[in-house]
Amino acid sequence: MASLNKVMLIGNLGRDPEIRHTQAGSAVATLSVATNERWNTTEGEKAERTEWHRVITFGKLAEICGQHLAKGRTVYIEGRLQTRAWEKDGDKRSATEIVAGSVQFLGGNGKGTSAPANEPTATKDNDIPF
Repeated sequence: MASLNKVMLIGNLGRDPEIRHTQAGSAVATLSVATNERWNTTEGEKAERTEWHRVITFGKLAEICGQHLAKGRTVYIEGRLQTRAWEKDGDKRSATEIVAGSVQFLGGNGKGTSAPANEPTATKDNDIPF
């Protein structure tokens, strides 16, 4: 039986990307992306919920995200869910993250201006196995 693990999001960055490097020197970028859900309650009032997503990118894609993304920027992300588990101070912890294989930059640059004409609008990292 086949399986599918695919996530698609359109949301806004809640902060600038965090960039770090592995021991081998490969870039890793962590993005905090907010999506919003809006609806009307049974009483007819408007309601809204914000969901925060931790998105991880690797290699060239991480470098490009670090260079071109900033807090407030709207992005379209495609990737897969991944859960990590670890232990810290005797407590077991876990996190579910989105490992992005593709990031498309939408709208302005997050600083109230449009994206430069030479800025990439879509990136793809073929080093990430799906």
